[in-house]
Amino acid sequence: MLRRASVLLAFLAVVSVGACSKPEPPISVSEGMVTVVNQTDHDWKEVLITVNDHFRGFVPVLKADGRANAPLSQFNTGYGQYWSANMRVRTIDVTAKSADGSDVKLTWGREREAEGAGNSR
Repeated sequence: MLRRASVLLAFLAVVSVGACSKPEPPISVSEGMVTVVNQTDHDWKEVLITVNDHFRGFVPVLKADGRANAPLSQFNTGYGQYWSANMRVRTIDVTAKSADGSDVKLTWGREREAEGAGNSR
């Protein structure tokens, strides 16, 4: 009985730590990859990911609670220029249509861009 109680307490401790952990951001950049996480209960359609205002990637459907991982090397401009490894990611914009018809808009890096603009005088 004591062993069962200690196992239950250990399980509850692990679950409570997970419940208190910080949620994953909806957009992240790491090691040449862009990750977009759909944290809603609705599928997204026509997901357009735009990096630095020019380089684009497209995902037809991103399922509810799903994630899209895309290497930056696959992003290109309308003129066929591909992402170069020596470039720095400044901003990411994500637009999509939710299954209920509403627009989805996410941004990454725009807050830093606004802070920088406020400091230049």
